[in-house]
Amino acid sequence: MLRETAMAPVKLCIPGERLCSIEDSTPGEGTYSRHGYIFASLAGYVMKRNDNGMVGKVPIISVVRDSEPQLLPEVGVVVTCKVTSINPRFAKVHILYVRSTPLKGAFKGTIRREDIRATEKDKISLGDAQSNYLLTTAENELGVVVAHSEAGAQMVPISWCEMQCPKSHGKEFRKVARVQPEFLHT
Repeated sequence: MLRETAMAPVKLCIPGERLCSIEDSTPGEGTYSRHGYIFASLAGYVMKRNDNGMVGKVPIISVVRDSEPQLLPEVGVVVTCKVTSINPRFAKVHILYVRSTPLKGAFKGTIRREDIRATEKDKISLGDAQSNYLLTTAENELGVVVAHSEAGAQMVPISWCEMQCPKSHGKEFRKVARVQPEFLHT
């Protein structure tokens, strides 16, 4: 009797990221278990393998590296992000580019309110698996590149700390980026 094994990439992960409960899967290559959960031990793609001939067995979860090295965000590197949600304390983002290179998968990050500043940039860290990458705008060139108003129009920067809606003429405070030519994406 032949057993088919199905492997399908699930998502991209970073070391230390919690993947699932030990009850849902069995740890495989590139993973480890601790306190009832399975964690990634390396950066790569999460793969789940099911043994179709084995009824009642949980799938094996593994982390495999891509054949091409994956570019990862690191401390001190300029990244381009898209804001996914905002609250009074922080903004959640998806990291899209490292320098001017697009990422293959989505990495999540957080910009805390206190990290939107122009000084003390040495206090920024990579964060952990729960908070993801901690980002900052702690340089004069870093900040908002594109913003949309409540009217749906793309806002125009009018100073280093303010943007204006061309439709409603409403102004909103933003730390506006001074985009360097090497970071422009076409």
